[in-house]
Amino acid sequence: MNILLVDDEQLELDQLEYMLQQSFHLQTFFKAQDVSEALTYAKANTVHLALIDIHLPGQSGFELVKWLKNTQSHVHIVMVTAYQSFDYAQKALRLKVDNFITKPVVESELITAIKPFTVNKNHSEIIQQVLDYIHNHFDARLTLGDIAEDIHVNHAYLSRKFNEELEVSFPHYLNQYRIEAAKRLMNEKPFLSIAEVSEQCGFNSQHYFSQLFKKELGVNPSAFRKRI
Repeated sequence: MNILLVDDEQLELDQLEYMLQQSFHLQTFFKAQDVSEALTYAKANTVHLALIDIHLPGQSGFELVKWLKNTQSHVHIVMVTAYQSFDYAQKALRLKVDNFITKPVVESELITAIKPFTVNKNHSEIIQQVLDYIHNHFDARLTLGDIAEDIHVNHAYLSRKFNEELEVSFPHYLNQYRIEAAKRLMNEKPFLSIAEVSEQCGFNSQHYFSQLFKKELGVNPSAFRKRI
């Protein structure tokens, strides 16, 4: 699921992303500080959910809403603003915006506002067991073979079933989950070294962790930490 976050304040963008990641793991986030930057992403990707500030430099958030509604009719849009204006609310309704929240954004209100629009795929019991196992043991050495043995399922069958339901391989899902965990850990415990973050998130090699982190996010862990 691709989630577009648009706000002219970098701190607001980072805060929105952090709050959403707590409840919605493995979503793809793109952050933009103006309409032009947001359009660059939206023209090249499908946007499933967009959280858009009204007041942006240059064009307003409403202009972006119009473009998204005209080109990606399936998109769900939540407007975010510091101004509690009846006129803004009316305009948002006319544009068929799905929801409207005010700043400062409260995490519980944010989750409530977007939860109806997030994908909630029902997994089979066996795959849910695997996901629960990953989420509880991602910080340890972990292979699908280990899990298959632990839950008494054929390894080849489990691998095929995992790929079918998640549409990604087990190693890819595990690495993505570990990267998201590392991002949260760096935010919550800034005193930890990159080596400690790597180890606590289940990576055997700090070098591999840094390579994978940069491949996924475009910056290395140290640069990411400076932006938090």
